[in-house]
Amino acid sequence: MDTADLKKVENYDYGIEKIFDKAQDFLPINGTDYVELYVGNAKQAAHYYKTAFGFQSLAYAGLETGVKDRTSYVLQQDKIRLVLTTPFDPDSDISDHIRQHGDGVKVIALWVDDARKAFEETISRGAEVYFEPQVEQDEYGEVVRAGIHTYGETVHIFVERRNYNGIFLPGYVKWESEYNPPSTGLKYIDHMVGNVELGTMNIWADFYANVMGFANLVTFDDKDISTEYTALMSKVMTNGNGRIKFPINEPAPGLKKSQVEEYLDFYRGPGCQHIAVATDDILFTVSEMRKRGVEFLHVPGDYYDTVANRVGTIAEDLEKLKGLGIMVDRDEEGYLLQIFTKPVEDRPTLFFEIIQRKGAKSFGKGNFQALFESIEAEQARRGTL
Repeated sequence: MDTADLKKVENYDYGIEKIFDKAQDFLPINGTDYVELYVGNAKQAAHYYKTAFGFQSLAYAGLETGVKDRTSYVLQQDKIRLVLTTPFDPDSDISDHIRQHGDGVKVIALWVDDARKAFEETISRGAEVYFEPQVEQDEYGEVVRAGIHTYGETVHIFVERRNYNGIFLPGYVKWESEYNPPSTGLKYIDHMVGNVELGTMNIWADFYANVMGFANLVTFDDKDISTEYTALMSKVMTNGNGRIKFPINEPAPGLKKSQVEEYLDFYRGPGCQHIAVATDDILFTVSEMRKRGVEFLHVPGDYYDTVANRVGTIAEDLEKLKGLGIMVDRDEEGYLLQIFTKPVEDRPTLFFEIIQRKGAKSFGKGNFQALFESIEAEQARRGTL
């Protein structure tokens, strides 16, 4: 599979199965193992994600477990694991990451059957070493991990845990907590979006194709994702089984500063823009999250005037969707429902998408206009448009 072949697959005309077939199988991935965020105060951040998003306490590592340079809290909701890490040393790499980027995603960990092989395959194809394969052991068995660099300071860690029965990883203990709010119904990570500088989207799309064996699922240009003022371009890369999807965004020229440019300015470089988490009942999930204080983007008032004509019959009550600000789009496979939070920190960087797929394999192209108008309204309020 060469780059020219990948670039031919720019939409769904070829069928979703044919696109997945173009992903190479030298790097089989079972799913997302965990996402680690470097944050200024892990204890308080953990409380927020438990309270607002419905995550549960899972594991802990810190001074009490013999870790002297950091504290990490692990949260779980169904198949989603978040690791929140705060450093003690102001001169550490973690502290420098937080100074530069604020709270943000450092690690996108991928669950594999053979971490050594995954590392060797990607390094042999040009990936930069983050750390070489290492075996971590405790009384519950062993985990093998290895890491490579990707865009900005973001890294992928391959995690092999077939010989491990512990709570999370060696060095972590069960996090006992009396405070565990009910779940909001989040199930798994659907996709994670990376923002990169102008002119580098194709470089990173080629990285995922050539180094990790991914295929180009769909491409959006500035005609697809634009308003009167701003635009961006995006390529969605997927692995062979479709469990890992990484859209890569870059800014496109426009009259004003795009959301990608704003992100790059405040994050001080490329990084993970948003995490899309799936639910089986978006009405319940969004209702619960709103009650718990999560702020969502406001959808333009006339958006719902044309939804019925555009997407056809759906099972949900359109008035209830409108009341919560949930958007709808349809593709050849079915339809999807989605909504986006405002940034979950003071810098206008990381946010979350809540998505429910009713057969659809796409990413809500029909909602791009309304979404961009909502984001531009927030940018205008921040004075960054």
